[in-house]
Amino acid sequence: MARRPGAPAAYGEEFTFVSPLVKYLLFFFNMLFWVISMVMVAVGVYARLMKHAEAALACLAVDPAILLIVVGVLMFLLTFCGCIGSLRENICLLQTFSLCLTIVFLLQLAAGVLGFVFSDKARGKVSEIINNAIVHYRDDLDLQNLIDFGQKKFSCCGGISYRDWSQNMYFNCSEDNPSRERCSVPYSCCLPTPNQAVINTMCGQGMQALDYLEASKVIYTNGCIDKLVNWIHSNLFLLGGVALGLAIPQLVGILLSQILVNQIKDQIKLQLYNQQHRADPWY
Repeated sequence: MARRPGAPAAYGEEFTFVSPLVKYLLFFFNMLFWVISMVMVAVGVYARLMKHAEAALACLAVDPAILLIVVGVLMFLLTFCGCIGSLRENICLLQTFSLCLTIVFLLQLAAGVLGFVFSDKARGKVSEIINNAIVHYRDDLDLQNLIDFGQKKFSCCGGISYRDWSQNMYFNCSEDNPSRERCSVPYSCCLPTPNQAVINTMCGQGMQALDYLEASKVIYTNGCIDKLVNWIHSNLFLLGGVALGLAIPQLVGILLSQILVNQIKDQIKLQLYNQQHRADPWY
């Protein structure tokens, strides 16, 4: 059928406003994080199944595997909307993806600002988390390894001081505690010994019964909260780079999804225009 002389080619049937570059770039962007989310969920579920049932239930609130599963599931659902929405050019899924990603970005930004402004309350919350982890130290091997790594990394012991380990039922200093680890601290609190071939896991035996001066000859006596705060203050540029590295993919996802949504809407308008004017003699 003849087209009106001088009519722009943009209104032809073969034209599309949807850019294949934007469409498939957004698809593969989400596919990458989709695969990562499935790996996270699989690792988290495997870690949970490998734990003893009673121990797993006892420390449910501080279990790193639970955190891995929750983050993985949320990421899976979010990237699913992005993948299918971009591939099927579905405006509803793309807008859901963009909205959720925007909310996540704003929550992260708000958490950073509030943590900086209300540093005392944030410090109290961190102290509460650490104390809860100390209580469940022996209940979960993953949590135990995480605490040991943190104490070695920051050269610290406990939350505020090494005596915080008395909150744990195995390390408690009470007279009626039958544990062999009574009044002790984990081996990760001990000062490193040069050229030590075998780790002495009993090096913290009875350290809580000693005063700070005597205990400091064998173990770290300073708590991990102060060490963590000092590390944050001395590594602000590193943390800023990490925050920027997390923010850039989110902003790219939001931008690409909004561009694709606008292109799809323009394409719908073009299709409606073609249907309305299909009977025109110059079409």
